[in-house]
Amino acid sequence: MKTFLKILLALVVVLIIVMFAIGKSYHFEKSIVINAPVEKVWQNVNSMKAFNQWNPWMELDPNLKMDYSGTSGEIGDQYCWEGNDDVGKGCQIITALEPNRKQSTKMLFKEPFESDATSDLILTPQGNTTKVTWDMDCELEYPMNLMGFFMTGQMDKSYGSGLNKLKEISER
Repeated sequence: MKTFLKILLALVVVLIIVMFAIGKSYHFEKSIVINAPVEKVWQNVNSMKAFNQWNPWMELDPNLKMDYSGTSGEIGDQYCWEGNDDVGKGCQIITALEPNRKQSTKMLFKEPFESDATSDLILTPQGNTTKVTWDMDCELEYPMNLMGFFMTGQMDKSYGSGLNKLKEISER
């Protein structure tokens, strides 16, 4: 029994050390090259309605309720959603726009837990193609920051799916 408790205590200590070593900040990004000029790709990212044409989370709930507000394609353009347990409830709002270069948003998650994050879509012209980098930054409180290890795989899958759909739409 003493050996088991020593092993358990050692695991808890290692977990605590790892938790504080990785910190609270979480950053994820993924890129894709699209065979279309930056102006064409921009049309598919410059508003919340355009973004939701390829947003991978839209597919997780066929009965998703959405409410758009603000002026489409301008700072303040936003949508709020409410859905099943897979998508929860929250809002995403455009906080900055640099035409043909960058769209920045803030995401406010209300359910299943409250948190917020920022996200950028960065377009980089490369001749007749466009490199799109999609990133997200957030703070994960202790001990939730350990979720970062598990989030990365899911984020890679979701962002990859969304960027591939953006590529498909933009290359038409």
